[in-house]
Amino acid sequence: MKTDHGNKTERIHALDSLRAIMMLLGLVLHAALTYGTLDYGNAWTMKDDASTSVVMDYIVSVIHNFRMPIFFVVAGFFGALLFFERSPRRMLWNRTARIFFPFIVFIVLLSPTIIFAFTYSKSVFAGVENPLASSLAIFSNPLLFIPPRTFHLWFLYYLFFISIFSFGLGYLFESIPRFTNWSTQVFNRILNQPILRVGVFSALTVVLLFIMNSTWVTTSTSWVPDWRTFLFYFFFYGFGWILFKSKTHLDTFKKYDWTFTILALVVISTQFFLYSSLGFALTIVFKSVAVWLFVFGITGLFIRYGSQHSHLMRYNSDSSYWIYLLHLSIVATIPGLIAHWHVSALFKFLFVFLLTSLICVITYHYFVRATFIGKFLNGRKYSRNLHPKREPIQVPLEKKATVA
Repeated sequence: MKTDHGNKTERIHALDSLRAIMMLLGLVLHAALTYGTLDYGNAWTMKDDASTSVVMDYIVSVIHNFRMPIFFVVAGFFGALLFFERSPRRMLWNRTARIFFPFIVFIVLLSPTIIFAFTYSKSVFAGVENPLASSLAIFSNPLLFIPPRTFHLWFLYYLFFISIFSFGLGYLFESIPRFTNWSTQVFNRILNQPILRVGVFSALTVVLLFIMNSTWVTTSTSWVPDWRTFLFYFFFYGFGWILFKSKTHLDTFKKYDWTFTILALVVISTQFFLYSSLGFALTIVFKSVAVWLFVFGITGLFIRYGSQHSHLMRYNSDSSYWIYLLHLSIVATIPGLIAHWHVSALFKFLFVFLLTSLICVITYHYFVRATFIGKFLNGRKYSRNLHPKREPIQVPLEKKATVA
């Protein structure tokens, strides 16, 4: 896979697609949470007690192990690309335009709809006589329009902070080139040995989780930044940042990609089904090994099969930002609308997921893609034609829709 063209890095379609899929898996995860058997506390306060299944818990457990870590790895890679190949100033502006501004606008716009959606469905599940009327009543409180927390946009909140922090670190390490070159050489040696790299980064993750005194990161949606959430995802972002300096070794991810992905599923499945008997330390080890097997395995699969340009995957990449922003209000409303259905949890989950996806894609295609909203999110407007006669003119990456 070619990644260099002169001194510039060509668009890496595999990582574009990987980033988009990781974001879209959030829709799958959120659709499953309502129908799980476990109590997810403040992370997800809604439960359809009439339709639950341990399969939903399993889906949540697997996706939660690798989705955000891989997303932040790719975010770090593209952040470094902007810093080193465009300029630190352009990197800072890009992160502000593509992350900070959308976060501020959409957290204000979406917060009332999210609160209404959860209030409505929870009222239905609680047997409230007129759930719609009681839910609409919340709009009489003007404080409703002040977002109480960051909801599903927490990752933009932390990604912007991490980007600013990496901006400063980038300047620092540029001032000590000897150390930077040495660390890159060590990273390359580890990276070129598939078994070693899984072992080294799994061990570092184990240490990090012990420092955090947690079996896994607890995602914080509070406006007050949580150091554990920041530190955990900065670790994966930093890996992606250094990986950019070693981008010529990306092809090595294809070695054992299927093996690592299958092993990751075995490890995380074992952890899931033996959770009550593993204990604190072993749970950390299992999750740490699984996440890095997933990182190298799934990334390798995307590099193997997704490195060529595809109109469909490009459309998927362009639409993923909007779909993720919009989906939570919908995925929290539909369960209340179908609560009376006497069907399995799996059927309800699939219905919620598919209907939400359909609504999000239609609204993106007709109201976002070729409009000022699309330009605001993606840096430019795109044609609604899925198969243009010729490839659109490429623009610098810092102007593209990179949420990473």
